Amino acid sequence: MHFNVLVFPCGSEIGLEIHRSLKYSRHITLYGANSVDDHGRFIFENYIPDLPFFNQDNFIEYLKDIIKEYKIDAIYPAMDAVIAFLKDKEVDLGCKVIAPQKETTEICLSKSKTYHTLNGIVRTPKMFKSMEEVSTFPVFLKPDIGYGSRGAKKIDNVEEGRMHLNSFSNSLILEFLPGKEYTVDCFTNRHGELLYHGARERKRVANGISVNTVPVKSNDDEILKIVEKINNRIKFSGAWFVQLKEDVNGQFSLLEIAARLGGSSSLNRNLGVNFALLSIFDAFELDVDVFTNNYCIELDRALDNKYKLSIEYDTVYCDFDDCLILGEYVNTQLLLFLYQCLNEKKRLVLVTKHEKDIHQTLKERRLSEVFDEIIHISPQDRKYQYMTEEKSIFIDDSHVERKEAFSHLKIPVFAPDNVECLIK
Repeated sequence: MHFNVLVFPCGSEIGLEIHRSLKYSRHITLYGANSVDDHGRFIFENYIPDLPFFNQDNFIEYLKDIIKEYKIDAIYPAMDAVIAFLKDKEVDLGCKVIAPQKETTEICLSKSKTYHTLNGIVRTPKMFKSMEEVSTFPVFLKPDIGYGSRGAKKIDNVEEGRMHLNSFSNSLILEFLPGKEYTVDCFTNRHGELLYHGARERKRVANGISVNTVPVKSNDDEILKIVEKINNRIKFSGAWFVQLKEDVNGQFSLLEIAARLGGSSSLNRNLGVNFALLSIFDAFELDVDVFTNNYCIELDRALDNKYKLSIEYDTVYCDFDDCLILGEYVNTQLLLFLYQCLNEKKRLVLVTKHEKDIHQTLKERRLSEVFDEIIHISPQDRKYQYMTEEKSIFIDDSHVERKEAFSHLKIPVFAPDNVECLIK
């Protein structure tokens, strides 16, 4: 099971999160494409520059040539307008587009369509037809189709609103919601089953991006009811998210929905929910299972991701194949973490089903002195049965092995893609 996946545009915040989510998976070879050079050029090993802009006439033919040349199995669009556009062209492209159905992408692209579709189902902000209709200020103006905070502004009087509409004529005039703002990261499988929802507070926002966010468990029953109602009305498949904001009475109101993962959904990824990988598996009709760790975590972004975990451990159990070793290469991020543990005098134990002489392989990779203990077991053995230290964590690429350790030993478990939350 292996897929060549093209991310476009690969340098967007969403594209970068897709890269972080998939770069360690043995099932994925990643390609990144852009119309303009940006940070994606430094991140994607397989980088394809100079695509036409998606709204240019020759874009689809150019993209089809790329799909053929690189044997692309799926395109992962990483911008709202591109999602709707490419989903509409999926049949012509001849490969999968990782997104919900066309109708869903069009609803999510437009806030007015979203509000109309969910009218009477969940609370949405009151809308005004004109500034003259507004009797109480402030109000909030934001483009019907847009992303981030571009064109969004709090308005305190009629004249200010008119001036703003001159620059952003497609703006909606909305009730101002003064309370806290939340994002709910969701995953729905192709059968319409909501398998996961994880609410997080957007504690600090910069340029429309949540740069400090923490999980929220209060009001979870109410939040679950909201996303279930949305999921029952709109047909999702894969990752999606909802933004909610509290009104003057502390009641949740829907701001918008996106038919994609959120840039700061990495918070939930580092609890164990890899939205990008789950979405690809589901798109290829592979059944998936979702579970999360239960430690506390906080994400703060400053052109980088940093995490604080509420766990203490003295021992690290680590897998070898497809984990510490990825194909022909050493997983340098995991090795960085292991050396961080050595500096902190933690005990490192290798638990492996390696087919060859593991000591010889470690020597060939110049890793023979890294581990305090090496446990070499047979393919039919279960790794968790060899883990005896209570204050420990487990790192393995296998979902099954992680889940068994989590269920039987109640210890934190990590896939290669979310080791990043352990690095200081």
